[in-house]
Amino acid sequence: MTRFGKIIGTGVGPGDPELLTIKAYRALKEADVVAYPRKRKGAKSYAYQIIEPYENVIKEKIGLVFPMTKDKEVLEKEWNHIAFTLFEHAKQGKDIVFVTEGDPMLYSTFIHLWKTMKKHYPEVEVASIPGISSMTAIASTMMVPLADGDEWTAVVPATDNRASMKQALLDHDGVVFIKVAKVLPMIIDLLEELNLLDTAAVATKVTSRDEWIWKDVAELKTAELEYLTLLMVRKQKEGVLQ
Repeated sequence: MTRFGKIIGTGVGPGDPELLTIKAYRALKEADVVAYPRKRKGAKSYAYQIIEPYENVIKEKIGLVFPMTKDKEVLEKEWNHIAFTLFEHAKQGKDIVFVTEGDPMLYSTFIHLWKTMKKHYPEVEVASIPGISSMTAIASTMMVPLADGDEWTAVVPATDNRASMKQALLDHDGVVFIKVAKVLPMIIDLLEELNLLDTAAVATKVTSRDEWIWKDVAELKTAELEYLTLLMVRKQKEGVLQ
């Protein structure tokens, strides 16, 4: 009887290698294969950069290309190829750690991988090890609570739907807009309209060696920022962002 290896989605945190959990480190050390996502062949992987200091414990590694496209046919083909690649390793009895920045179950590449494996290769066990997210990391870095008492806080993927983004700001005491770079000018306009500019901060690759944090967000209207950029808003009750 074939003994399939399992796939473990492992959160490696927002950027600082020291924010890797003990459980995640042990998974890296015990895995037969460490898989990591990248945007194209030859490109660097942010998730792998985070775990690079622990490279000496990794037995085998494979980079998997996750194309940045909305073409459903291309996406399905590539996802199926990635799932098959991991299945081939699992079929040999190898346990695979799939690393992802942040947390595997929060807006992560791993979620779709898990669904694809479940659909095509249900015989392969898939598990998850949680990691520290960029949302909690920016709160600690800036010493600004994400939520306190009975406050409402939302995590919102930023889109060009202005009405929805405005409603999120109106309905919550705090909002973290993720993947905000492409619509940052519009979000800044909303903050100006709602008199919330002084309650916001922008961060890219928080806690990493390439961390970039900006409190005067109005100056970023024409800036071109990286994909891993978020904007945090917390309506002032105690002037925490001033």
